[in-house]
Amino acid sequence: MTVFAAKIASRRTMTSRTLLLATVGVMASTIAVRPTHAAQVTATAAVGDPAASAATQDSETVAPQATTEPTADGDAPVSADEVTVTGTRIVRDGYSAPTPVTVLGRAEIAAQAPANIADFVNQLPAIAGSGTSGTSSGGLSNAGAGINSISLRGLGAGRTLVLLDGQRSVASSVGGLVDINTIPQDLVERVEVVTGGASAAYGSDAVGGVVNFILDKSFKGLRIGTDQGISSRGDGRNYKFTASAGLSLADDRLHILLNGEYFKQEPVDTIDRDWNRSGYFQINNPAYTATNGEPQRLVGSGFGPSGYTSGGLIGSGPLRGTYFLGAGQTARLTYGATLSPWMVGGDTQTTLDGHIGTNSLIPDDRRIGLFNRTAFDITPDITVYGQLAYNRSDSSSFYQQTPSTGVVIQRDNAYLNQQYPSVVAEMLASGVNSFTMGTSNAGFPVPGSSIRREVYRLVGGAEGKFELLGKRWTWNGYYQHGVTKSHEELTNTWNNARMALAQDAVVSNGQIVCRSTLTDPTNGCVPIDRIGTDGPSAAALNYIYTDDQPQRDQTIKQDVAAATVSGGLFDLPGGAAAVAAGLEYRKEQINGTVDAVYNTGWLYGNFLVNRGEYTVKEGFVEVDLPLFTGFNLNAAGRYTDYSTSGAVQTWKVGATFQPIDDIRFRGTISHDIRAPNLQELFAAGTARTNTVIIPANANAWATGSLQFVQNQIGNRDLRPEVADTWTVGTVVTPSFLPGFSASFDYYDIKIDKAIGNVTAQDTVDLCYSLAIAEYCANIQFTGSTLTSILLRPINFATQREKGFDIEASYRFDLSAIAETLPGKFSLHGAVTHYIENVIDNGISFPIDYAGVNGGSLAGTYSSPSWVYRISAFYEVEPVTLNMVVRGFGSGVYGNDYIECTSGCPASTTQYRTINDNNIDGATYVDLSIGTKLKGLGGDTTLTFVVNNLLDRDPELIGNGPDGNNVPAYAQTSRSNYDVIGRQFRISARARF
Repeated sequence: MTVFAAKIASRRTMTSRTLLLATVGVMASTIAVRPTHAAQVTATAAVGDPAASAATQDSETVAPQATTEPTADGDAPVSADEVTVTGTRIVRDGYSAPTPVTVLGRAEIAAQAPANIADFVNQLPAIAGSGTSGTSSGGLSNAGAGINSISLRGLGAGRTLVLLDGQRSVASSVGGLVDINTIPQDLVERVEVVTGGASAAYGSDAVGGVVNFILDKSFKGLRIGTDQGISSRGDGRNYKFTASAGLSLADDRLHILLNGEYFKQEPVDTIDRDWNRSGYFQINNPAYTATNGEPQRLVGSGFGPSGYTSGGLIGSGPLRGTYFLGAGQTARLTYGATLSPWMVGGDTQTTLDGHIGTNSLIPDDRRIGLFNRTAFDITPDITVYGQLAYNRSDSSSFYQQTPSTGVVIQRDNAYLNQQYPSVVAEMLASGVNSFTMGTSNAGFPVPGSSIRREVYRLVGGAEGKFELLGKRWTWNGYYQHGVTKSHEELTNTWNNARMALAQDAVVSNGQIVCRSTLTDPTNGCVPIDRIGTDGPSAAALNYIYTDDQPQRDQTIKQDVAAATVSGGLFDLPGGAAAVAAGLEYRKEQINGTVDAVYNTGWLYGNFLVNRGEYTVKEGFVEVDLPLFTGFNLNAAGRYTDYSTSGAVQTWKVGATFQPIDDIRFRGTISHDIRAPNLQELFAAGTARTNTVIIPANANAWATGSLQFVQNQIGNRDLRPEVADTWTVGTVVTPSFLPGFSASFDYYDIKIDKAIGNVTAQDTVDLCYSLAIAEYCANIQFTGSTLTSILLRPINFATQREKGFDIEASYRFDLSAIAETLPGKFSLHGAVTHYIENVIDNGISFPIDYAGVNGGSLAGTYSSPSWVYRISAFYEVEPVTLNMVVRGFGSGVYGNDYIECTSGCPASTTQYRTINDNNIDGATYVDLSIGTKLKGLGGDTTLTFVVNNLLDRDPELIGNGPDGNNVPAYAQTSRSNYDVIGRQFRISARARF
């Protein structure tokens, strides 16, 4: 009986549990306080901050009168100064711009005591596809390992602009990623997330939106904090120490802010979890033909590699299936149904042994951060300031116990004859002079990387206010010089030429030597034993790995000069018109050094020097026009000139309309850009070993699973991406239910000339399945050996994303229910529904990544269809309880995949048939309890946190079918699911 559907989108529906949780979040959570009048909204600094009197999702200012309560750790109330937040450059009290902004406050952050603030921010439903130090462990050749990044809307971290107090920060990688860990976490007062195009206000990279970390620059006193965490398995221990001091001198005109931080994460070098032992993968079905009704792809357990074992597997010829154990022992592999590189059934545990789960579960991270800000009030209206930050991070992780295929062993190999004479006898009897084996290299150390980054940031600026034509104006200007110095060094990466010489070992004069030394006695070759599980000698490993591993030093520089002014113009029926304008200059540079010996010839790395620079000159104007009571029109325009690609213009137009106090409508239309980054423009080439599957019927020199060197280079002909975004929404603050508010915002983003890469496997498919000659030219064979596949970023045709956000909040005193009930209660909920995220490269076919929870399509752009987070606070002095319910709905492997088990139609590159296209979602519960202690001359807060309280295992996801690293990685999606399990954290903070 046929069980399939041509489109599996129907599976992207919310489960009843997900829908219930989403509904609770909508009906009981915090976004905006009731406006003081039709055109203005007063608001506090934080969404869901139980210490605040109210909170706003859409507010663009922190009004002076918003709160008088201290935050949960005893910090001072929000400053009464006039401020602006990220949705607009216009500065004035009570103004609410049309761009949606989500604000996370200090108390919400402190309640979860995150080891990395990025881990907390990434819980927001509007954030998808972010990178962490755990998910980036495979970034050996591109030096991406160890970075925590943020990606809004699943559009990629490169399309999210990260700011610190409204200012750009130098990237931590050549790909333009700002490592969130370089931000002084203890000083973060709030995090503001703009979920909409903001290039007209802030420039390039703000296609998906802006994440702005706002520091508590007015902090006074001394605050010391420490926390540590550990998993319920007793591993993954981490700890952090922070100290902050704020001094006011010279009659409170001189303010000095200091912060220091140290963080250590102990590593977990393998994915040693029960759920990762079932051999759950996605493979090409060995039984599939175009006419037999079988699905082309299979997802499930009981699969394993067919081409190698830990000690070596002979893959062809009369000895096929012989594999090597230790102590001279051999065995015969029982094959299952085989289609390279996988098999179904048979001795899959044998082929997986030694390779499965060898990727780092948790990397080894160490961070040091120092921060200083010194400000001096020259007059009551003019302040000058200087800011200096230094961050150093050391991150080490392991990639995989790399399998090798195509290893040729000659019949006279010394180790073969010494340990496995029976195999030699079989070769003689069969007339075989050599065999080819696959091995996952038992006894070899696991390759990985060790990367040190030092990030320096120096800012000098001034700000002030003045009166003009009876209106209040503010101004500011700053210069920033940022430098990132990285030392990228691989670990346990062998030299290919040395390995080839060392594995060809023979006996000469009773000694085992390299065959090459018979003709070149001084070449220094040390023979290596690649057969069996006993492992090679230390001397042989030292020879193939050399004294120094592939390494590269790179320096990224960013210089920014900017000046803005904002103020009132003239009166309109709805209030005073306002304007903001500014000029900015930016220069980005990349340079470095690499010893020529590391340019080529290594298993991984093969580093080249990236060199290049570009400059940006731009100016912007933003106006806000309250045309009549309750209606504001906001517009902005920016002119930008790139030295690499010329001039572009960006703009936005938005409006808010508040017919009554209880409801406000808002909407924006924007035209945004993202310019290509240093890596996309100037990458000289990063080469790494991988595998692809070339179809059996391909017109190629060889087919099947083939190992190759993947070479990623830049493209100086790239043009900026162009995005058109519109959002429309409403905010409801019913007068009959004080303390409750809710909002709904729909968004539609279309990106033209999107910059992206075609993957190596896609290159093969486009060449051999669709016969596109342009991609065949990027596939290089030397004889019958696949040597390399060249990847280069291009301006794709389009990317289109649609979805909506729902947020709601409710805060009330329990005494309002019953006078005897003590304390306050608050709820905040957020739900994002990703309707579609379609990428059309204009060459093959469009791919919709919305609702893709994992599998072969999972990557930067994939996101579950429904994502939610609900946070509840209960405060009764001196205790605060917080519970967070977060998760996402079920999804698919591919929206165009056809699910069937029999009677399947013929599978195509776009409409692949698969036996199971469903991936369940997940719900996680976090719980914390905090208490305040008095004494010792200060206030102390103790917080105990349990993340993933129910110890929920991740859903198993069949990754594959291509890539030689699949068995080494987690059998799930690390970007969506919790792979650590239940974790405990304890935090102590004292303020004096």
